[in-house]
Amino acid sequence: MLASLENSPFSAWVRESLWGWPVALTIHVLGTALVIGFVLIIALRMLGLFETIPYASLSRLFPVIWVAFAIECLSGVVLWLTKPTRYVADTAFALKITFVIIGFGLLVSFYRLLKHQAAAWDAGGAPGVIRFVIPTVLVWCGVLVAARLTAHLGALPVG
Repeated sequence: MLASLENSPFSAWVRESLWGWPVALTIHVLGTALVIGFVLIIALRMLGLFETIPYASLSRLFPVIWVAFAIECLSGVVLWLTKPTRYVADTAFALKITFVIIGFGLLVSFYRLLKHQAAAWDAGGAPGVIRFVIPTVLVWCGVLVAARLTAHLGALPVG
């Protein structure tokens, strides 16, 4: 089944055309940059920087994060379809996907916490948020590292 996906006309076009791979990869990288960039902005505010930005305003960044995450996933599927047999056997890719899933879960939890607590934090500080901020940043940094390992090392055997 993976071989048939890899040999489909669409996959071949993305992989072999002049514009297919560069456009899909550019869209994927921009989606990733938006997600991680906004996560870092929120994290830095939660850690005490940018004090002029109210905590309640941070929730406005999440719609952009969700759209960028969707773009990242869709373009990632397009890229994955070009070499599914390689990516299934790639440890770095498996690690990246694991980090993306964990990172998404942390983002959802962080969003819910921010949505319910931001007004109180604006009044008296944001106690206890380090438990979400640091793991979220570390996991999304892990996504970046695993993505670069996937791109530059090629298929590393799983297990």
